[in-house]
Amino acid sequence: MAKILLADNDQSVLVGAREALESTSHTVESVNSGREALNRLRLNKYDLAVLDWSLPLVTGVDICRKYRANGGKMPILVLTDHSQEGSQTEGLDAGADDFLSKPFSMNEFLERVAALLLREGSFVDNVLKVQDLIMDTTRSTVSRAGKEIPLLPKEYALLEFFMRNKNTVFDIKTLLIRVWTNEPETSEDTVRQCLMRLRKKLDAQAQESFIKTVKGLGFIMEERR
Repeated sequence: MAKILLADNDQSVLVGAREALESTSHTVESVNSGREALNRLRLNKYDLAVLDWSLPLVTGVDICRKYRANGGKMPILVLTDHSQEGSQTEGLDAGADDFLSKPFSMNEFLERVAALLLREGSFVDNVLKVQDLIMDTTRSTVSRAGKEIPLLPKEYALLEFFMRNKNTVFDIKTLLIRVWTNEPETSEDTVRQCLMRLRKKLDAQAQESFIKTVKGLGFIMEERR
C-alpha cells in the first residue's frame, strides 16, 4: 500500500482515479488545486504524486519544478491532454517521471502507477516507529510491543498521519481536512470520536498516551527520548 497525492481539477477524473487507487489498497489524498497540492507536498511525505498538467494557478509542471528544486525525489505522474503532448520535454525538464494522456482507462492508469511505485526507493517509510509502536504500511498492520492492534480504516489513517508528522500540533479542524479529505458530511465530532477510540486501543494502562492533548491547541504525537 502506498500513500498517494492526487491533484486534478476535473471532478470526474479525481473521483474515478481515487476510487481506482483505493480499490488496490492505496491511501489517497485528493485535491483540485495546484496551490493545495504544493502545500501538501511541503508538509507531508508521499510515495507518489499524480498531477494534472492543467491545474489552475499552479500547474502540475510548476509543482514538479518547485518540488524537485527543493530536493524532492518522489516519483511523479503527470496527466495531460492532447494539446500538451508535444510539450512533454518541458515536463521532463521540470522533473516529471511519466505522462498519461486523457482520456485514459483506469487499467492503464493503475499500470503506470504500479510501474512508478516499483522503482527502487519509491516507497517512503514503509515501516513507521514510535518507541514500541510499529506501523507496517506494506502489510497495513500496527503493533505495540510485538502485539498486533486491530484498527478500523480511519483509525489507521489517523495514526499514520500522526506518525508521519511527529512533534507537530494539529487541531481538530486540521485533522478533519487532512485525514477526512473530500468527505464533506464528516464533522469535527467524528474526528474526536475516532481519536478517542484510537487512543484507547493504543495506550496501555498507567502509561502516557502516544497522542497527547495540548490544551487550547490540539493534539501531538511526540517522539519520546
